[in-house]
Amino acid sequence: MNTARAYRSWGRAFADLRAGWNQRSLWGHLGWQDIKQGYRRSVLGPLWITISTGVMALAMGILFSAIQNAPIEFFLPYVTVGLVCWTFISNCVNEGANVFIANEGLIKQLPSPLTTHVFRLVWRQVLLFAHNFLIYFIMLAIFPQDLKWTVVYAIPAFVLIVLNGGWVALLTGIISTRFRDIPPIIGSVVLLLFYMTPIVWDFNILANHSNPVVRDRAWLAEFNPFLHFIEIIRRPLLGQDQLFHHWLIVGIITVVGWVAALVLLRNYRARVSYWV
Repeated sequence: MNTARAYRSWGRAFADLRAGWNQRSLWGHLGWQDIKQGYRRSVLGPLWITISTGVMALAMGILFSAIQNAPIEFFLPYVTVGLVCWTFISNCVNEGANVFIANEGLIKQLPSPLTTHVFRLVWRQVLLFAHNFLIYFIMLAIFPQDLKWTVVYAIPAFVLIVLNGGWVALLTGIISTRFRDIPPIIGSVVLLLFYMTPIVWDFNILANHSNPVVRDRAWLAEFNPFLHFIEIIRRPLLGQDQLFHHWLIVGIITVVGWVAALVLLRNYRARVSYWV
């Protein structure tokens, strides 16, 4: 009984977190190798990440700008930034659910902190985001936006998104190692939320629609947490004014999420190696 309590301690949980961060040279190298391995022997290498995302953003931007009768010079950058940010968020959620399952061999053979695998995953997604973000500068060159000094808010916004990617991967990763039905459920929910998040549709168009029923239902999107994460980074990148309530909601989610993830890390850190 005392042994079980010894493993379930905040000291061990935070020690795992610190040890994982201290191994950043390891997970930093592994994260970069993950990307290189995926495009080994290809001519363009990781630039295929940028090309595929750019083609998707172009196709969706042209199609949905016509459907919503929105000017292409606004809507294409709108879709591009939203899609790049969504790709980072959805990858953290989907791959986070499998972060420990996918690293079963390393967890069983090497006595490394659990959080090392979480840091590796998030770092890999940051590198993918950096590749995809090149599309934003191409869009700016083609369709210049009226940017303001508030564009710098995109930096703390991205930091907040990265922090949330960490707790999401840690939380869902621990739960999924115990209940293997969770990853496919998460995948289905994320796919559903893609269409419920204003990425390929403009929230302001629906909120100002002439039909009062559409206007009333548009505000239901505010209950979607992904909307707030997308908005805190997309608005400054498109020169739009900041809305405080988006930042407030993201801040609350960040704190609550990390508390929940650390509680799971404290209670079940020692069991993950058996569950995988």
